[in-house]
Amino acid sequence: MNKLHTYKRITLLITVLALALITAACSTAQNKAENKKTAWDEIKEKGKIVVATSGTLYPTSYHDTDSGKDKLTGYEVEVIREAAERLDLDVEFKEMGFDGMLTAVGSGQVDAAANDITMTDDRKEKFLFSTPYKYSFGTAIVRKKDLSGIHTLEDLKGKKAAGAATTVYMDIARKYGAEEVIYDNATNDQFLKDVANGRTDVILNDYYLQKLALAAMPDLDLTIHPDLKYYPHQQGMIMKKGNTELKKQFDKTIDEMLKDGTIKKISKKFFGGADVSKKQDIDYIDVDVNK
Repeated sequence: MNKLHTYKRITLLITVLALALITAACSTAQNKAENKKTAWDEIKEKGKIVVATSGTLYPTSYHDTDSGKDKLTGYEVEVIREAAERLDLDVEFKEMGFDGMLTAVGSGQVDAAANDITMTDDRKEKFLFSTPYKYSFGTAIVRKKDLSGIHTLEDLKGKKAAGAATTVYMDIARKYGAEEVIYDNATNDQFLKDVANGRTDVILNDYYLQKLALAAMPDLDLTIHPDLKYYPHQQGMIMKKGNTELKKQFDKTIDEMLKDGTIKKISKKFFGGADVSKKQDIDYIDVDVNK
């Protein structure tokens, strides 16, 4: 009887110890999960968000030197600054070429990117986008005297198309057989002068950006192609997949800025009175883009 009683006590003790170890392990795992900081937690802790932008894309992200100061400004720069201020954050803009921005977001080198980045299906699968704050469509800058020999998108075949390698617009140029001329974070005047002097033939890009770029350099024999309106799209701030709380915070703030007219006001300042936060009702050429 004593041996049986002792055996039962030992078995009970082993069971209790095993349960205690399991409970402790579960508790530790739960605590680790609860204590794991999100990207938003870390940003709030630092009081700063790091955002990639080019600093060369007028009027969305560029350096204003007219005042004698070399200040980074532009439509998206100021939208993000205002949103961050409402979230009680500072913004550190990290300037880089477009082709490196998505890599920097994915690797965590930056928290987000804002540089007229189009919301494509492919990007939506790999990243998160904020509420859109810009709606536009694609156009083409060509030589005024002969439209660079381009009358339809099919005429892009064999033409020299200028741009960054990983943009939607270069993808469209490739689809139609254009010869790529790749630039790394070049300024608008470099792009425009090269089309005017024949080094390249065409720049496919956003309508609003192209309209203002030409207005800034009226002496060049260039124009926006009158018949090429294609690919309606929208832009927003882009973030790493999984940073849902960061997206939630900026979505809420950007929605407020859209409703109270702040974004409309910023748009009119940088886009010559146009409100880019609204969609346009235009007949577009159908272009299949998934990039």
